[in-house]
Amino acid sequence: MQQKILILDFGSQTTQLIGRRVRELDTFCEIVPYNKFPENDENIIGVILSGSPYSVYDKEAFKVDLKKITAKHPVLGICYGAQFISYSLGGKVEPAGSREYGRQNLEFIDKQNPLFKDFDDNSQVWMSHGDTITKIPEGFKVIASTQGVENAAFVSEKDKIWGVQFHPEVFHSLQGTLLLKNFVVGICGSRQDWSAASFIETTVNELKAQLNNDKVVLGLSGGVDSSVAAVLLNKAIGKNLTCIFVNNGLLRKNEFQEVLKDYECLGLNVKGVDASEKFYADLKGVEEPEKKRKIIGKDFIDVFNEEAQKIDGVKWLGQGTIYPDRIESLNITGKTIKSHHNVGGLPEKMKLQLCEPLKWLFKDEVRRVGRQLGMPENLIKRHPFPGPGLGVRILGDITPEKVRVLQDADDIFIKGLKNWKCEDGVSLYDKVWQAGVILLPVKSVGVMGDERTYERAVALRAVTSTDAMTADWAHLPYEFLAKVSNDIINNVKGVNRVAYDISSKPPSTIEWE
Repeated sequence: MQQKILILDFGSQTTQLIGRRVRELDTFCEIVPYNKFPENDENIIGVILSGSPYSVYDKEAFKVDLKKITAKHPVLGICYGAQFISYSLGGKVEPAGSREYGRQNLEFIDKQNPLFKDFDDNSQVWMSHGDTITKIPEGFKVIASTQGVENAAFVSEKDKIWGVQFHPEVFHSLQGTLLLKNFVVGICGSRQDWSAASFIETTVNELKAQLNNDKVVLGLSGGVDSSVAAVLLNKAIGKNLTCIFVNNGLLRKNEFQEVLKDYECLGLNVKGVDASEKFYADLKGVEEPEKKRKIIGKDFIDVFNEEAQKIDGVKWLGQGTIYPDRIESLNITGKTIKSHHNVGGLPEKMKLQLCEPLKWLFKDEVRRVGRQLGMPENLIKRHPFPGPGLGVRILGDITPEKVRVLQDADDIFIKGLKNWKCEDGVSLYDKVWQAGVILLPVKSVGVMGDERTYERAVALRAVTSTDAMTADWAHLPYEFLAKVSNDIINNVKGVNRVAYDISSKPPSTIEWE
């Protein structure tokens, strides 16, 4: 039996973070839309109800038949989830006098309750809600309060239902992981047997059973996701896997050659295809970001399809799709922020069955699996890189000359991050989640020597994150930024100005397009 915590997604921005926190407890979890509860799944040992952008009284609010869930499983409601429990079972939820947002301290904690086992006095939590629970349902009791929120946490011990109006999944709730552990392990009884080693063993066996002696083709990007997927598939089916690495002309400087060399040590059957001229021709004059993404995606499909058809008897398409890719594609609001490069497109056109060995993993779990597989650190630690490559880091139309300028500037920035060691001996590159340079569609006046210049500006982007759902701009040392700026302006022909992007996600995105 694969034990599972089920997380019902009511639309919160931090739902994935709840999932990651549960996985960090060596427990498998699955995130599903609020209206897709799998009633007959016998592997579920507990259910978590996420937050939501809605009030429980909104006409559009997401609602479920709570009694069908609580009749079978222990339940923990978080923020909206707690308010929905109260609303559904006879309690009362009302607009707060003012929005309750930010750090609070639990002035009262019932430490005898298993949810708060081993908690410290005055433990700090993070509130973020406009409504508040003014009356808990009959048969429930309060187990934690802050100065301003009397019903900060409550329980029905008879029915094994807990609710907390704060967010234990966020970093600012200092003992939030302990609370989740108390629920997942202490209350739900997780065996904590979800690990990289167990995942590899189970996945390789499943791949062997799924694929038998069939042939698989996989598109490599050079990133950690597709690389780990390829090594897993190679471990399962060996020579029946063919990997194709397409140069779309929008890779980093010398990346096509360097990545092919990296793959030699992994024993993979890799074919490199340089299709940069086709991509440049089809992108000529196109400025709109989504249109650029679609052209790059279509050209990749065309090139990949052409190469795959040269392989006799291919029945499966392997992809490095990870769990956040799939969750984002099931956005329950139905709104597309931007098209995703990993989901959809290829199987329908190629008439291949889809094989996604990493489809249940978060990014940090992919890296742990890669290390368990013995893959080299330079592949495992590689920063995420967008599927459309530098095409979404060149604002405006794309030309080979713009790509050259951006590749040169980006190369200086990335090498600088790798070479700059912090006091603890770790490089800036390893402290940053993702970094790159953006070529701006503006020129500015400058002076080089005694001459006036009118050349391009670039922006440096570096962020810290754990899952890319939220990100903060990296506080890089001024001395480092000064050196990189100087090196770019002195060595990249066509650039005379360097800026640094200090925007966080949200409200900004990591990429500019």
